[in-house]
Amino acid sequence: MTTARQVIKCEAAVAWEPGRALVIEEVEVAPPKAHEVRIKTVATGVCHTDWEYLYETHKGMKSRPFPLVLGHEAAGIVESVGPDVTTFSPGDKVIPLFLPYCGECERCQSPKTNHCRKNWENAQVGVLADGTSRISCKGQQVYQFLGVSSFSQYTVVPDTSLAKIRADAPLDKVCLLGCGVSTGYGAAVKAAKVEKDSSCVVFGLGAVGLAAIMGCKVAMAKTIIGIDINPEKFEKAKLFGATDCINPRDFSKPIQEVVVEKTNGGVDYALECVGSPVIMSAALESTTDAWGMCVIAGWTETESISVLVEKLLMGRTLKGTYFGGWKSVLDVPKLVDDYMDNKLKLDEFITHTRQLNQINEAFDLLKNGKSIRTVIYLRGPQETDGPSYAT
Repeated sequence: MTTARQVIKCEAAVAWEPGRALVIEEVEVAPPKAHEVRIKTVATGVCHTDWEYLYETHKGMKSRPFPLVLGHEAAGIVESVGPDVTTFSPGDKVIPLFLPYCGECERCQSPKTNHCRKNWENAQVGVLADGTSRISCKGQQVYQFLGVSSFSQYTVVPDTSLAKIRADAPLDKVCLLGCGVSTGYGAAVKAAKVEKDSSCVVFGLGAVGLAAIMGCKVAMAKTIIGIDINPEKFEKAKLFGATDCINPRDFSKPIQEVVVEKTNGGVDYALECVGSPVIMSAALESTTDAWGMCVIAGWTETESISVLVEKLLMGRTLKGTYFGGWKSVLDVPKLVDDYMDNKLKLDEFITHTRQLNQINEAFDLLKNGKSIRTVIYLRGPQETDGPSYAT
């Protein structure tokens, strides 16, 4: 029996208030309206940003309205489409996107940026174009995180925030391209434009940082230094291409001084993948003068960075990147192709898999530094691409 134009009841992990563990609830997902698509979510990654908005809204994060369904790094299958949707059909494999691409605005037309603002302000406060969410629970509206909310078995997103991907792509792997891997990889190859035989340092060896290391490796950098206070991540970093790994706690001097000494004056490229203003400053100061570049990919919203002006006057460049610089709808399918052609690693980021009712365990793994990415399966094996339920 078709579910099109019907309200769908399903399970979702609901955040009822900040600082409180997620609760698995039965929710109602309304049909898509004009220029919207309803998706059957198959798999979703658990990103550090999800955890921060739940537990650290007071630390550099803008507040979001609650109750809220988190999740923004996912892949699924189109269940139905709303009026005026012309580029998607039921059964299409898709990746929902927190960054839109309308293809019509000045920013979409420009090669200089990927910062489309279609429905942007509404998405930041958890609603779609008409100012409401499509998810409700116990008679109450539940807000959609960044317009996505992938911790729900069904969700509705704008058709400008959705990438159609090839039919043979494994959804439990390519879901990672919805955020972390694309951001870090793009920080290196698109934002920094790392050059062959250059020297690089990557601060933070989570999924974003490891993807940045992968990007430096693909760009054929000669020296790639990974920095993290958790040495258990060093083996994984070297798998992705790091030539050296440093734990700042092993030194009494600031880490930027260690990097400058190790590289005889500083690196060509520094990529900050933590979201800490202190580390952002350290990353900039680890670069060489004259041409050193620091790219900030780590996420924080309300904090300020301290920059010694002389560091910039001496020729360094400090820049930020959002979603790695990729034009979301256009570029994500190409990244999927690269993965399918063995040009891009994804499987290696996945350290754990869990089911939806184990979502809080996935958060604990992330918080305790035990996981790089935990992939959450939102359905039984018969409803997916056949994922393995590894632990």
